[in-house]
Amino acid sequence: MTTTVTEQATVRKDSPGAADGPRRRPGRIRRIGLPYLLLLPALVLELLVHLVPMVIGIVMSFKELTQFFIRDWDAAPWAGLDNYTMSVDFNAPVGEALLHSFLVTVAFTLLSVGLCWLIGTAAAIFMQDTFRGRGLLRALFLVPYALPVYAAVITWVFMFQHDNGLVNHVLHDQLHLTDKPSFWLIGDNSFYALLTVSVWKGWPFAFLIVMAGLQNIPRELYEAAALDGAGVWQQIRRITLPSLSAVNQVLVLVLFLWTFNDFNTPYVLFGKAAPEAADLVSVHIYQASFVTWNFGAGSAMSVLLLLFLLAVTGVYLAVTSRGRRPADA
Repeated sequence: MTTTVTEQATVRKDSPGAADGPRRRPGRIRRIGLPYLLLLPALVLELLVHLVPMVIGIVMSFKELTQFFIRDWDAAPWAGLDNYTMSVDFNAPVGEALLHSFLVTVAFTLLSVGLCWLIGTAAAIFMQDTFRGRGLLRALFLVPYALPVYAAVITWVFMFQHDNGLVNHVLHDQLHLTDKPSFWLIGDNSFYALLTVSVWKGWPFAFLIVMAGLQNIPRELYEAAALDGAGVWQQIRRITLPSLSAVNQVLVLVLFLWTFNDFNTPYVLFGKAAPEAADLVSVHIYQASFVTWNFGAGSAMSVLLLLFLLAVTGVYLAVTSRGRRPADA
């Protein structure tokens, strides 16, 4: 019996099929490389759509590219760091205007992100309880996020009209909260108008993300907390918010990047020339590039904006990841 088993093992070892092991490696390699091969078209399109224009924009920022070189922008003379120096010279008109736009954008972004997160989180927590009409109310909450940006903002433009707008009709004619109808699309009120539209169309995204995160919190935690005498606010503070920390970290970062780079909302709301109180960086760069025809300076401002957002994102991720390490350990 032992001899037979040994002979069979010898035959299997010496048989041609024994060499199939090494021959299978190319097939295994092909199977491993197949996902990367399938991703190749998407990577090529990403390269063409995003990275190539980015590189071209960086090159343009080092040139004196004005309206005289639009036809052949490669022939524009090199400016070196002159465009960057002009942009960060806060004592000069160009740098002073860019600094003002940057400060307005920072204030607008902080208020918009904070209000979007607050309203979205409150609405998501409220929607956790079961009641009649909850599904319909959830769908209505998502309407501002589902509407096309241009259609939604144009509607707000009509609502903010001075003479026949709905906002002045409600605040002045019906509630009598103002002495006279206000101009919402010019002057200092333009900042509040822009903030209102941004929060209106941005908080449903926060609501959707937080509501999805709440589904992963076990209901037993709330039941145990209620048995221990914890009220609603204590449950939110001790259970809900700590459990949503990872979700909120990603949500706040995404909202910050979207809001800081928002161009469609102020452009549709105010047009090419935004009021000074609502002069966001995105619109300011557009005006520097396509209104004054100084594409070199506009490209330099865009690169500075990119570097700022990369720095803020890196610091934010470093701080938030450091805060998660003790909990993970």
